[in-house]
Formats: sequence, structure tokens, C-alpha cells
Amino acid sequence: MLQVVLQREVLIFDAGKSTTGGQILFLSGQVDDRTIQKYEKEAKDKSRESWYMAYIMDTNEEERVKGKTVEVGRAHFETETSRFTILDAPGHKSYVPNMISGASQADIGVLVISARKGEFETGYERGGQTREHVQLAKTLGVSKLLVVVNKMDDPTVNWSKERYDEIESKMTPFLKLSGYNVKKDVQFLPLSGLLGTNMKTRMDKAICPWWNGPCLFEALDAIEVPPRDPKGPFRMPIIDKFKDMGTVVMGKVESGSVTEGDSLLVMPNKTQVKVLAVYCDENKVRYAGPGENVRIRLSGIDDEDILSGFVLSSIARPIAAVTEFDAQLQILELLDNAIFTAGYKAILHIHSVVEECEIVQLLQQIDPKTRKPMKKKVLFVKNGAIVVCRVQVNNLICIEKFSDFTQLGRFTLRTEGKTVAVGKVMELPSGSNF
Repeated sequence: MLQVVLQREVLIFDAGKSTTGGQILFLSGQVDDRTIQKYEKEAKDKSRESWYMAYIMDTNEEERVKGKTVEVGRAHFETETSRFTILDAPGHKSYVPNMISGASQADIGVLVISARKGEFETGYERGGQTREHVQLAKTLGVSKLLVVVNKMDDPTVNWSKERYDEIESKMTPFLKLSGYNVKKDVQFLPLSGLLGTNMKTRMDKAICPWWNGPCLFEALDAIEVPPRDPKGPFRMPIIDKFKDMGTVVMGKVESGSVTEGDSLLVMPNKTQVKVLAVYCDENKVRYAGPGENVRIRLSGIDDEDILSGFVLSSIARPIAAVTEFDAQLQILELLDNAIFTAGYKAILHIHSVVEECEIVQLLQQIDPKTRKPMKKKVLFVKNGAIVVCRVQVNNLICIEKFSDFTQLGRFTLRTEGKTVAVGKVMELPSGSNF
């Protein structure tokens, strides 16, 4: 019988994620015992015994010395029904832009929460990184979330049901507020990333008598990723480019499909290009559909004429290129003493675009309870407000209305290293396609 293998991108983020990612690769046979022994010795020599699993994902020296992921690590593993790409996103505040590029490629998020006393609370409090990461993941299109409560083996926790329930009950309202449908799109499960407990096989009742749910691999296999349209107009935001027998661009196909020989447009500079070859992972393929991360070799354009944030697009229905648009924004938490009003400036992150922007006009405030526009004129808003406003950028950017292409129509606003608002594109100026 032919086994159908689904390709899925999994973003692992927050506390203990590199260890969990490393353990996944070990348990799925991607790393052998000798390599693990080498990492154990390396970690021991640095007096970091418990970090050895993280070394599988954290390959550069800076990451190993600091114990922090800097770049988005990529690795692959397979279960019986699916092929997964793990994206190990940086957790530390200074590396959030790198996390954004990882999140924009993922369908499934694995949010790793530490059960250890004090660690969960630090990440979860106002301004903590857990909050920011969840909001970013949702905004960037990570539609399904597995919340793994890690370090359950820690002596301060000892597989306590009370501690697990406490974390679940505190996280649930926040996940709802971030836009997740907790019943449909979120699943919690306990595990130990360091020991590999409840990861590939269900855990022994002797360890944790109260847990009757699946292990991590089962839960990942069971997630249904929302479908994308293989017949829609082609859209692929470019996250990177390089020279290799022509110009090669990298990104995730968000809509439509691409075949060797296709003619496409690079937007916003409207350059017509021809597809010479398509690669998934290291393999050359004839065809790639939506949801796949690909490298495409092009003729007709020089790599110097392409920037991250440009979009490879269908010629018949090109993506819009604009310098202003109307958006609905949810204000999360402004910096101290900041007022959100016309003239407010921030950094806009939308798919692979990073661009300075200015709010030029507040159009209307939305009542958070009724979700209906409020009658009064709006001059400024505070934390927690929902507001429709006009956003302006200096350079042409490629975006879509949220209602047409959710992946290309949602964004975050950041300032001074902090996410202050999440938003969706509501209207584009008429005639913005060409």
C-alpha cells in the first residue's frame, strides 16, 4: 500500500525548545548514538551537562556558549505518515526578527513551556517572551499550536498534575486573547525533552498515572493543517536569494503551484522571469504546491535586483504593490508613555517584509465587546484598543487583503525590540496591482 507522506513545517519555540528539537531528531533516528556521545562530552567540558541535546539543533559556537538559539535551525524527521521540517526559532528577545522569519514558514507551532517553578512565570508575565512569541506565531500564520509542558521530570515538579493544570488554566485565556480557538486549534501535553519521555511513545503509567493522552509524535501526526489553494494565483514571498548557475530564490509557496518552465513576475519591480528548476530540500522536483518550502532557479533577473520581502507572483493575477493601506490593529502593549495616534512610527513585519511605517490617520475605533465600529471620532488609543487606521511605508511593498490571502495580509508592528500591535490588511488603494 502506498504510504501518503504529508510535508509539514513545525516551528519549535520558547523555553527548552532546542533540547526538545534535538531529542525529536534523536528519537526519529536522524542522529546516531556516537554523535550524541560526542555532544555529551562537549557539553560536559563546558560544564553544561544538560545542554547536550540542544547541541543537535544549536550548531554554531555562539549558540553553544550562550545556550541561546540565534539563527533559525532547520532539520527534518519523519513519522509513519508525515515528513516534518523542524524550525527551531530563537527565543531570546534580541533575536525576535529571526523568530519572525521562522514563524512565517511554519504551519504548526510547538510552544515549549517550562514547568519548573519560576520559569513558566517569568516567560508568561507582562513583557515576558512567551506572550510575545504566541502573538507573533498567530499573526504570522501558525494556525495550530501544540503546547508542550516541558521539564515535568524536574524535582520541583515531579510530574505533578496540579502544576500541569495550573499552567494550562493560565495559558488558555491568553491563547484565546491571541486569536487561537483553544478547543479546535490548541492541544496541551506533558513531556520531558531531556529524557525524551512522552515524545515518541506514550509514557509509562508508573511515571505519570494521570495522563491518558497522546505522545508528541502522535499529536503532531494527528494535526490537520489548513488547506491552501493549489489552483490559486501563484504567491511566494522571497526570504533569501543567492547566485548558483542563475539566480536562486528561497521561500514558501503560499498559493498556487510552480512548475519548471513557468513564466512568473518578481514584484514589486515587475520583472518577468522564467523558472529553470525547482528544489524541495536538496531534491530537484518538477512541481511544488502550496505550503512547500522551495528554492527556485530563475532566469531573467540578477540576484542584486531582488530583496527579501519581494514576491514571486503569477503574471495573470499579480500581487498588489503599495505604499499605503488600511488595516485593523489590535494594540497589545505600547512602550511607557507612548500614545498611539497619527504620526506614530514603528517597524512593520508582514510575511518576509521588514519596513519602517507611519500611522497617518486613525479612521475608527472598534468596540472590543461588540466588534462594531464606535460612533465617536478617534484621535488616539491606548493598550488593548482595536482601531482601523491608514498605514504608510516609504518603499513599495507586496501585500494582500487579509480576506483574500490570510498569510500575506497579517502583520506585526514592533518598536525598540518589542511587539506593540498585531494587525490585518483590510483595504488596498484601487489600481494597486499595476
